[in-house]
Amino acid sequence: MARPSKTAAIDYTVAHELTHGLLERATCPADLPFVLVRDADKKGLRLRVTKAGGKAWQFETRVKGKLFTRALGGWPAVSIGDAKEEAHRLRGLTEKGVDPREGERQQASAKAAKAATDKAQALTVGDLWAQYLAEGKPKRRPAWKPRYRADILLMSSPGGVKKVRGQGVTRVGPLYPLMVMPLTQINEDTLKAWHDDEAKKGPDYAARALMMFRGFLRWAASKPEYRGLVNRAAGSAPAILDSLPSTKANKRKDCLEVAQLPGWFAGADMLGNRTIATYLKALVLTGARREEMAGLRWEDVDFRWSRLTLADKVNDTRIIPLSPYLAHMLVTLPRVTNEDGKANPFVFAAKSASGHIEEPRSNFSKVNKHAGVVTLTIHGLRRSFSLLGEAAGAPAGAIAQVMGHSPDSIAEGYRPRSIDALRPYLAQIEAHILEQAGVAFDAKVAPGALRVINH
Repeated sequence: MARPSKTAAIDYTVAHELTHGLLERATCPADLPFVLVRDADKKGLRLRVTKAGGKAWQFETRVKGKLFTRALGGWPAVSIGDAKEEAHRLRGLTEKGVDPREGERQQASAKAAKAATDKAQALTVGDLWAQYLAEGKPKRRPAWKPRYRADILLMSSPGGVKKVRGQGVTRVGPLYPLMVMPLTQINEDTLKAWHDDEAKKGPDYAARALMMFRGFLRWAASKPEYRGLVNRAAGSAPAILDSLPSTKANKRKDCLEVAQLPGWFAGADMLGNRTIATYLKALVLTGARREEMAGLRWEDVDFRWSRLTLADKVNDTRIIPLSPYLAHMLVTLPRVTNEDGKANPFVFAAKSASGHIEEPRSNFSKVNKHAGVVTLTIHGLRRSFSLLGEAAGAPAGAIAQVMGHSPDSIAEGYRPRSIDALRPYLAQIEAHILEQAGVAFDAKVAPGALRVINH
């Protein structure tokens, strides 16, 4: 068959042997929106030529009775040979009853799944840490206490920050080495190796860091999107738990002894700062946790009805009686005004980010040194209240309720006491502590009033 003349008009009603010259000459008549130059070799392959001069490859056929059309790209960017090859592939699939689109969807789905798996496999602890800090919380409570949250931040810190007190920079937190580890690699072996390394620097600190990290694993396992990536039980593996320091051996038992009370109270009075002195005494006289008392606001002190409302570790708040000596100390404290001219709302105001006392250890150490006390911690003041309360003859349930502990209901047939029922017991404890400390005080005098003390 003779090849058509290069100048002959193209018959678009029949198939042609496609050549570069043919496709170059193909034009769309003015009265049509487009024409198709069909390939005689590969059934279904054609070049679509528009009135505007655009030329693009198409492949069209039917698969399972349904029309299938696929754009193959523009000519001459896609050559005749490439277009024929793709048309041949598509024709082979459709003649077998396979819809190319379905296969491509499956491939795309598999590719996306693999990409998601690869991304998940690369997800590190550090990638989730900010979310954990925002959403994490302890068991059976709505949120972390500020002190615990501050400890978590310190434990996961990269260090290198200039110390607020002393020389040098802060050290790397024990949890920081875990931040770069993929979640899928957190298992018994990796955690054991990490804990053993951190325990060399400080076993108790490493054990506390482990407890915090177990909270992170518990949180991650509760998230459907991370559940398959995390081994929740890794931090509770016997190989790790067996290497932890004994809780019984390390349980603190420090407290103020009766003979130490006079020197300790005198040391508090010698600080020259009534706010910090009152704060430390209040911890002994109420058994409150340090952060509970530090966060006390003036609006939480009811001088009329002699009550204190404290932020509570177990419940949101708890109300305890305001005992006479503590009331006298509080009513005489100065009301502080901030630099912006607004009244500081905290009873134990301080120049800190929070506006209240945050770190009393420096002054606390001075008081202990004056009293000759060596091993007392701030939490030991809370323990002191409990023991001194027992010595004063107060019921264990009343002591526990004031401290915010859950009393032993079996031993005492416990039921919560009203504030008025608690009041005489707390006054009894306070009077006993003041007597042992050698502090002369007339409980019948109104808070802040002048009184005569006979020596």
